[in-house]
Amino acid sequence: MQFVTLNNGVKMPVLGFGVYQIPPSDTERAVSEALEVGYRHIDTAAVYKNEEAVGKAMRRSTSRRSPSASGIPRDDLFVTTKVWISDAGEDAARAAFERSAEKLGLDVVDLYLIHQPFGDVYGSWRALERLNEEGRVRAIGVSNFHNDRLADLIAFNRVVPAVNQVETHPFLQRFADQEFMAGEGVQIESWAPFAEGRNNLFTNPTLSSIARAHDKSVAQVVLRWLIQRGVVVIPKSVRRDRMEENFDVFDFELADSDMAVITTLEKGEPLFIDHRDPAAVDALKGITVE
Repeated sequence: MQFVTLNNGVKMPVLGFGVYQIPPSDTERAVSEALEVGYRHIDTAAVYKNEEAVGKAMRRSTSRRSPSASGIPRDDLFVTTKVWISDAGEDAARAAFERSAEKLGLDVVDLYLIHQPFGDVYGSWRALERLNEEGRVRAIGVSNFHNDRLADLIAFNRVVPAVNQVETHPFLQRFADQEFMAGEGVQIESWAPFAEGRNNLFTNPTLSSIARAHDKSVAQVVLRWLIQRGVVVIPKSVRRDRMEENFDVFDFELADSDMAVITTLEKGEPLFIDHRDPAAVDALKGITVE
């Protein structure tokens, strides 16, 4: 496994396992299988409503009392969760963290993110800063922040976010955003690295040609392209064979020419939600954790 070093010295696996849209009833099995495959970085969120199942899978995998348990040391795991808009604000975000930590069964969370750039972001960030200072969270960051919102948060607070998790894939490549983040010491992390299959990503002729040349799948090429750029990735699957496929991306390297031709796929627009569109606020504000 490869790691990136965050701005406070914490090491984060460059490849993780995401659980967005995995029903709680399937999450424990999926995370357990991901850990068996070799994943050590798990990404969840309060609004996904599957933190408890993630916690059960981790406890089963880190326990040495069960003959079937893998006995993974807790220190080898990197766990991310996020505070939702409905819990924005200093006191609410602190309470939300305690609920998430209890569901996950963790005293310390490796990375805690503000999930959306809306609501009382400043209050939430003060809560995250305190959690970080108290040692309850090893690193803190944000998700879905455009550069102006990120710059504002950095300029008027004490702690620079360690991570910004944003939609990043071959159709929305974010090279300029990544350059800005790197200049501020913020690690870019991709959600939806496969664009959830939109724009026929898995049959794209350019990606398919590169995949054939390396005897790999399109999914593996996309993950390798992001990892070679220094982007942290969190692919999701409920199928063990796909988990194994997505994990098997460290035995090949894309040529400069491969990297260059993938840049021609850029569309320049988000495929899911535009966080600068007022309608995005209306779409998200009604979603609650409970």
